[in-house]
Amino acid sequence: MAPGFEITGFADEIAPAMDEQIAGLQATGVSWVEVRGVDGVNVLDLTDSQAEKLRSRLDDTDIRVSSIGSPIGKVDVGDDLEDHFRRFGIALQRASQLGCDFVRIFSFYHKDQNPEDVRDVVLEQISRMARAAETAGIVLLHENEKGIYGDSPERCLDLLTHAKSDHFKAAFDPANFVQCGFRPGPAFDLLADHVAYFHIKDAVADTGRVVPAGHGDGDVEQILKWADERGISGFVSVEPHLKADDPEYGGTGAERFAIAVTELRKLLDRLAG
Repeated sequence: MAPGFEITGFADEIAPAMDEQIAGLQATGVSWVEVRGVDGVNVLDLTDSQAEKLRSRLDDTDIRVSSIGSPIGKVDVGDDLEDHFRRFGIALQRASQLGCDFVRIFSFYHKDQNPEDVRDVVLEQISRMARAAETAGIVLLHENEKGIYGDSPERCLDLLTHAKSDHFKAAFDPANFVQCGFRPGPAFDLLADHVAYFHIKDAVADTGRVVPAGHGDGDVEQILKWADERGISGFVSVEPHLKADDPEYGGTGAERFAIAVTELRKLLDRLAG
């Protein structure tokens, strides 16, 4: 496997139940997890006691947490942002409780408004969160999700340069760029100085179909090669998003997760030469 990269993943795509998630991680030899859903509950909605018990369960199985896969920023700019900021505080708390350095966030939907019209509000909220993350010693990872302010390479760069913070970085998702009509290679070139983490899934440009890494138009192998050459290392987080009835890559959640991990490992092995 290519040096510098560590496989983690969204194990809630294996199953809602944490015991099944742990079993699926162990079966694929993955010792890190990006925590999102725990026994059918979002990680931010766990009680403090439940979060501590989760930490113990993971410690007992030698599985560590790479990031909190939070839904922060996946709300509309017209929603109650003060209430959302309080929820953001829970995400920082969960990172501390679960012993990780990263929290995944988004940059807000903007229903019936152009991205340019919500820029000031989005930048204000992102800067505010970055300052809080710095105080907490946590790094925020912005995912280029479809339909949010930062779903284009240029607007991602706008966010990252405006924040001017070592505690606000990019979680680069090639498939999301494909599905938004952008070429991931040039997008990575534009954002490389800010990338600290990768979400690994791939997509076919013509149809939007999600496929394992290396089987679509996401340039995943080339991007990870460039990242390695630039000295960018860290987590590559498997987020399969494969459909259960996909004729080539379908199956149970555990089977789809295993396919995604296997194809990523093949790709990393090729990079290692």
